[in-house]
Amino acid sequence: MHYYDGHFGGMHLIWWIIWIIFLAWIFFIPSDIPYKRHQEDSPLEILKKRFAKGEISKEEFEESKKVLQTDNESKTEKP
Repeated sequence: MHYYDGHFGGMHLIWWIIWIIFLAWIFFIPSDIPYKRHQEDSPLEILKKRFAKGEISKEEFEESKKVLQTDNESKTEKP
């Protein structure tokens, strides 16, 4: 650090301010940035994942898929 008559040089102080702002920005940035929010899976996507993992049988998958599709159709028909 360079001292000139007991004071920091002007550029030295500016760099400290820049670093403090940069570090504050990194650590205090909001964690729920709108474009990075995780979208929840649709019920059909969850069903497909469960079938892929082997948690449910093909019959259960088909039956549940039909129920979900009829629920979706009934929701879209209502004004």
